[in-house]
Amino acid sequence: MTQDIQNPSRPPRLIDPKALAHRRARAQLDQAGFLQEEAQFELQERLLDVNRSFKSPAIVTPFPDFWANFLPGARIVPDAEVLDLEPAAHDLVIHAMGLHWAEDPVGQLVQCRRALQPDGLMMVAMLGGETLSELRAVLAEAEASVMGGLSPRVAPMGEIRDLGGLLSRAGLSLPVADRIPRRVTYQTALHLMRDLRDMGETNALAARHRAIPPRALFAEASRLYAEHFPAEDGRITATFELVFLTGWAPHESQQKPLRPGSAAHRLAEALETTEFDEGAQPVPVIKKDPI
Repeated sequence: MTQDIQNPSRPPRLIDPKALAHRRARAQLDQAGFLQEEAQFELQERLLDVNRSFKSPAIVTPFPDFWANFLPGARIVPDAEVLDLEPAAHDLVIHAMGLHWAEDPVGQLVQCRRALQPDGLMMVAMLGGETLSELRAVLAEAEASVMGGLSPRVAPMGEIRDLGGLLSRAGLSLPVADRIPRRVTYQTALHLMRDLRDMGETNALAARHRAIPPRALFAEASRLYAEHFPAEDGRITATFELVFLTGWAPHESQQKPLRPGSAAHRLAEALETTEFDEGAQPVPVIKKDPI
């Protein structure tokens, strides 16, 4: 990891900001924007459920062109360490598909919360911890075999139970976190890696290996991927996890949560349904072919 020269007391950086900006600048979301499109669809569904008219929305995103027309009149704010947001200026702030790369995610949410008017809505769409679990495994195995060691090649991403807690730490009320896993198939691991480049989601970790890796590394990773994570028709499978966070700027009109354990009835009984394990449900499959 790299040390902050201007502030030696600051902990070593996890993310290389220059590398991240470069990765995002070369993204081609017209080729690989399906996760961004799904995030937009899910956010729109959640906004419809809220059933409120927002007059001064803001969208924080590293992909301003892609999100420019998502909400009429929304202010598009670059995804930076210090966000260009005025205090109490917005009734809705959306942090769109960038928080998983934040050096200080709580700090990002605090800045968004301060930009909200009382009872304003905060929404986040981001990638979660199950994303690219297969690629992490095969790259680690291939690097150990070919190069005799390991280096960070896929950014760590938060688990949903931890991400939900960020909302409360940022001072937001009525926090909700949910996830949508997506299984995507590719012809080979190399096709997946090319898609990640077009998404702007390739390795920007400060501690990444800087030398050009040998060709044998990715050849071995591709072989291992096909062996360990096969899909139908000779393809390979990749998991992406979209996580959505929702919270509200505190206001006296909001309902107060009950004391833990004080509920008289189970939620499943009230809904006349049964509880279920979300992870046991079938995950939709997307077949991604190169363009």
